[in-house]
Amino acid sequence: MGNTIRALAAFIPADRCQNYMVRDLREMPLDKTVDLSGNLLRRFPVHVCSFQQLAKLYLSDNRLNSLPPELGQLQNLQVLALDFNNFKALPQVVCTLKQLCILYLGNNKLCDLPGELSLLQNLQTLWVEANYLTQLPDVVCELSLLKTLHAGSNALRLLPGRLRRLRELRTIWLSGNLLTDFPAVLLHMPSLEVIDVDWNSIRYFPSLAHLSSLKLVIYDHNPCRNAPKVAKGVRRVGRWAEETPEPDPRKARRYSLARQESQEAQVPALPPPLPPTNS
Repeated sequence: MGNTIRALAAFIPADRCQNYMVRDLREMPLDKTVDLSGNLLRRFPVHVCSFQQLAKLYLSDNRLNSLPPELGQLQNLQVLALDFNNFKALPQVVCTLKQLCILYLGNNKLCDLPGELSLLQNLQTLWVEANYLTQLPDVVCELSLLKTLHAGSNALRLLPGRLRRLRELRTIWLSGNLLTDFPAVLLHMPSLEVIDVDWNSIRYFPSLAHLSSLKLVIYDHNPCRNAPKVAKGVRRVGRWAEETPEPDPRKARRYSLARQESQEAQVPALPPPLPPTNS
């Protein structure tokens, strides 16, 4: 049914379609939440900015590539979802919303983040997955209260050493990037509880046993030669996890040689060639 509505909406002029979708938003909802996700919006309805006590605004899965300066009136906003849109740059007005705690920016076309993002000192969760990031923007390292960082499905090859400044960071998701080495900076972040480096190109994992807060490490789909060593009680997801012990390299080599010799011994000897016959 939802796809049918969207198909019909595609034939309605954009302005009329948008007016239809937001016609009921004349007063701020009692729960201080406005959800305009999946409405094919190309422009943000400015009258929503009059709801100055608004706490949560969801604009996911639209066609937005800009936001009006009036959005800065929403100084009580704590959650802003801009994922699955067409943003090539983060609108500067977002950086003026100083009460933001959660910011969703995933699945856009962002290559960087503005330095003004550092003004959001209450930010605790940042989603920037599935963008065009080739390096983690330095400004992320200035978000001192950040607890959760989702940066998967980009083109990251390394992480900045300054990331260790984020003493509150608890979970970091880096799946689907271009990491060839385990990010060394994470070894100096003892408060981390979850590390996800799934679907990268990491060949060797250092020991993580010293990370006292670690609860889960996901390292599957890497061409690794070993599993990361972890403290007792830490869950590993990947090759040689708890249910399949990591093999001793020397034993594995001896086993391989023994198996090869066994297979050679089982090959039947070829019969001697027959003497030539005189015609």
